[in-house]
Amino acid sequence: MTGGSEITVLALGGLLVVAQYVLMAVPANLQLGPAVTTGPRDTPLALTGVAGRLHRALGNMHEALLLYAVAAVSVTLLDATSGLTAVCAWVWFGARVAYVPCYALGLSPWRSIAFVIGFGAATLMLIAALV
Repeated sequence: MTGGSEITVLALGGLLVVAQYVLMAVPANLQLGPAVTTGPRDTPLALTGVAGRLHRALGNMHEALLLYAVAAVSVTLLDATSGLTAVCAWVWFGARVAYVPCYALGLSPWRSIAFVIGFGAATLMLIAALV
């Protein structure tokens, strides 16, 4: 069992989640104030503009990281790591990094393109794990 690049990228994906929390928290606190952001959140945060887009990008990252984690763990545990899966891992990470500013700045269609590239890379890893 190897999975060097694939598992390294999984850890980096976790750190990207942390970075996205920080990037979202600052404008969210400026927009809503700490009384709202530290409150019980009985109603969803009503973030708009860049803060809202960063909040939605964070939610999307949670979904994307789950799919990538399944792919990375699958190719590693099934001993299916290869040059292809390593490249896919780094492509996934690059696409996820690019996704954040594309979403935050409202860059259409680049946000969708970054999403599709990352989704495709993780999907290709899943297929590689099974063939």
